[in-house]
Amino acid sequence: MEQNRLLRNGVLAVRVSTVGQGTDGDSPEAQIEQGKRYAPTHGINITKILTYLESAAGDNQPMQHVIDYAIDPKNEIDVVLIKSIDRFTRGGSTTYDLLKRQLEPHGVVLEDMYGVISNVKVNTLEHLGMKYKWSVHTPTRKTELLEAERAKDEVRDILTRMIGSEIRYTQIGYWSRSARYGYKTEKIETVNGRRVILVEKSDEATIIRRMYEMRASGLHSDDQISEEMNRLGFRTPIKVVRDKINRTKIVKRIGGKRMTGKLLRAYISKTIYAGVNTEKWTGDKPVRCKFNGLVSIDLFNKANRGKLHITLDSDDHDHPIVGSAPKQEKFAKKNVYNKEFPYRKAITCPHCNNPLLGSASRGRLGKYYPAYHCAHHGHYFRVPKDEFDATINSFVERIMISPERFDEVAQAVIKVWEGRNVKVQDNAVIRENRRIEIESQMRVIVDKMKLVSSQTAIKYMEEELIELEQQVNDLDTRKDEEMNQKTVDMPTILTYLKYFVEHMKDLLIDHCNPILKARYFGVIFDEVPSYAELARGITNIEKVPGVNELFKLSHTETVSLVREKGLEPSRPEALAPKASVSTIPPLAHYIIVSKIT
Repeated sequence: MEQNRLLRNGVLAVRVSTVGQGTDGDSPEAQIEQGKRYAPTHGINITKILTYLESAAGDNQPMQHVIDYAIDPKNEIDVVLIKSIDRFTRGGSTTYDLLKRQLEPHGVVLEDMYGVISNVKVNTLEHLGMKYKWSVHTPTRKTELLEAERAKDEVRDILTRMIGSEIRYTQIGYWSRSARYGYKTEKIETVNGRRVILVEKSDEATIIRRMYEMRASGLHSDDQISEEMNRLGFRTPIKVVRDKINRTKIVKRIGGKRMTGKLLRAYISKTIYAGVNTEKWTGDKPVRCKFNGLVSIDLFNKANRGKLHITLDSDDHDHPIVGSAPKQEKFAKKNVYNKEFPYRKAITCPHCNNPLLGSASRGRLGKYYPAYHCAHHGHYFRVPKDEFDATINSFVERIMISPERFDEVAQAVIKVWEGRNVKVQDNAVIRENRRIEIESQMRVIVDKMKLVSSQTAIKYMEEELIELEQQVNDLDTRKDEEMNQKTVDMPTILTYLKYFVEHMKDLLIDHCNPILKARYFGVIFDEVPSYAELARGITNIEKVPGVNELFKLSHTETVSLVREKGLEPSRPEALAPKASVSTIPPLAHYIIVSKIT
């Protein structure tokens, strides 16, 4: 009875700094085992064990909950037992002192297993029989405060070593964070030791590459690309959100979202997919990674359409330049859907080299006068729309593809056609693998439903099954659409190719869609021409710089040698063909007007 009366009721406070330590089960269990061995030999009866998986270096101190529990009279706690001061707090001497002072008015003491904290109080005036508030002190208080400061300094030292090394290796070109979608982390032996890099995750990497290829082609809207990505199985990575107090408790899971147009633009702009790291740790200086990107830099630039552009620095290969595309290139790729003024921003001003705009001014009598013009650049330039169109038509009427280059064009078309057939087959394989994966998930859910009796759980499982079934139906629908598409043999394609080569006027002048007509006109040039250059080029094509080498003026032998490029309107699916060419098979027309690369 005497022994039980002398036992003090205590609460054992256990804390580790990271979720990893807690979920692995090492550090918390070791502290609990040590506390249970310490308590009986020091007259402590542990009535409660509180465990926290949270850092104590910030403003939010997890041990505040322990103190609140200990000072509650209904819990009848006499002592708070901790392993050491650094497990109690790492906020420094001030935080330690504020936490400990809350226990004293309630008669609760703080005790550590290392013996640094002493609850013995000394009265310096005891020999005189006097006692004041200032004369009573704890001899170990100074030691405790020094230990609390040491614990705080240790945090800074640990973080400096760890984060400093990660920043250094990031700036060299390695990876120090979790893997991005399409990648997985892998450790390899390098000259800098065993370091982490990113390697492609086959199923996700294929989706990312397809996304960049579709956007770079300019043939699909962002929403159309998003739908295709979802059909191929894209879902954002799932992340776990834990409770702020009890880090072992999972509050919710986020992620698993489908691709949208807005999300697509965010993924397209991630330079890491081109093997370039632009995160904060690089010091706002892009770094060429020590691993390959999922796409080439050229494909990345095309997919971003000038808003983001990566340029390799010949003087510093490890640090490329990331920014907006050159002004001229952005103009060349700019598409403005205005059928009244289809050539706006496709031709530049002869005075300032800025793109011409198009609008119709209203006269005094209410009549409108459409014209192309340059605006707000310190000078006046305006050409009536009829005169402007006549200049364009006069130039285009004399444009033809050099007959001696036809074989090269034909070979390029064959190469593109074969490449796209390979892509179609690859997409079919991706969809089939995705279908098998979904069916496996459905079987797992069905097996779980057999073991669950909760109506709520069954309800959510049924909803998940319906969603997966819809994904399977979408894949089957896409497969049927491709199977029902009419295929065209190569001889037929080459026949229509020859027709367009000999009848350029059908595409560049007589086309019923003015927007596509302007786009076809744009592929004649490798650089955006000015209006004055076009006017001079009516008689001499050499007066127009940047003309694609496939073209020349009829009845002349002059050819402007630049670089081979080809014919590519951005949206051939919007074509409204004339009656004279309405029988052209869709695939043939698609191949003929696509980029020859």
